Amino acid sequence: GETEFTFTIVDTEGNETGYEIHTDKTIVGDALLELDLISGDEGEYGLYVKTVGGITLDFDTDGKYWAFYVDGAYASSGVDTTDINAGSTYTFKAE
Repeated sequence: GETEFTFTIVDTEGNETGYEIHTDKTIVGDALLELDLISGDEGEYGLYVKTVGGITLDFDTDGKYWAFYVDGAYASSGVDTTDINAGSTYTFKAE
């Protein structure tokens, strides 16, 4: 793809896994879904991400969830509505 960004996963143990993403998509969620790096359920507020990098968290059962960050700051929009900015870092952190 034409656009490049960094995607990082921070698991429940604090381990980080990084990816360099190349995509032609314009929305972060679309790029990550296409690469099977995230999955979840569509809900009233958009995509509720439950699985990231093969790790499933469900707040209802284990009290943990995937928090979405953009360039180190807690995201003000969901992954499925966040435009890709080339060179940015997008992170899902287990919280």
